[in-house]
Amino acid sequence: MSDALKIFFRVSTWVAIPIIISLIAGKWLDAQFGTSPWIFLTATGVAFIVSIYGITKVIKDYIRSITPAKKELEVPPTKD
Repeated sequence: MSDALKIFFRVSTWVAIPIIISLIAGKWLDAQFGTSPWIFLTATGVAFIVSIYGITKVIKDYIRSITPAKKELEVPPTKD
């Protein structure tokens, strides 16, 4: 599988899973406590923050993997 597809699936997972869980849990908790729509909205907000964290982590890891190490970029001193 190509790197682009791996990143796509990782990012998609970080978007879909927290949102789906928050939607299901928020609706159920609102029904249990009669607080509609407050728990649902709060859970969705938390899921949004979790998704942003996960996406940022995936992108940072990918950038770190494709960026050469600092030691490789340094030019060795010349002997005159």
